[in-house]
Amino acid sequence: MINLPPELLTFLIAMTPIGELRAAIPIALSVYHLTPLKAFFWSVLGNLIPGFFFLWFLTPLTNFLEKHFYLLNRFFVWLFERTRKRHSQKFEAWGALALISFVAIPLPMTGVWSGTIAAFVFGIPYKKGVLMISLGAMIAGIIVTLVSLGILKI
Repeated sequence: MINLPPELLTFLIAMTPIGELRAAIPIALSVYHLTPLKAFFWSVLGNLIPGFFFLWFLTPLTNFLEKHFYLLNRFFVWLFERTRKRHSQKFEAWGALALISFVAIPLPMTGVWSGTIAAFVFGIPYKKGVLMISLGAMIAGIIVTLVSLGILKI
């Protein structure tokens, strides 16, 4: 068995689309006995890295698929139009705060992975999306750390 440093294990757990910060921080604190600052740092960093690459990669991937596969093109057009129609009013009203809040609330189906998809679907430019997703991830990291330490009761 490979003996990896707890910081690296925390980083890797945070990269997973299901666990993200909600799993990485409590495990880092209770199992690996990292300090709250180290648990926060390695979890947020691990959570953000795949989101940045995923956000960067989605546009060229979608363009390629739309260009080479007619059915996928029809699906993406339908999906994006439907999603934008259903949620654009909320996004326009709340602006950047909508995406930051969506990433920041540490509930199932929210977080960096879902926020990345939302930023892509709503056509948020890469740099602005990275900034909003990063802010949301840091807020989520603070919330999960405070809850894990018993300071914040939910």
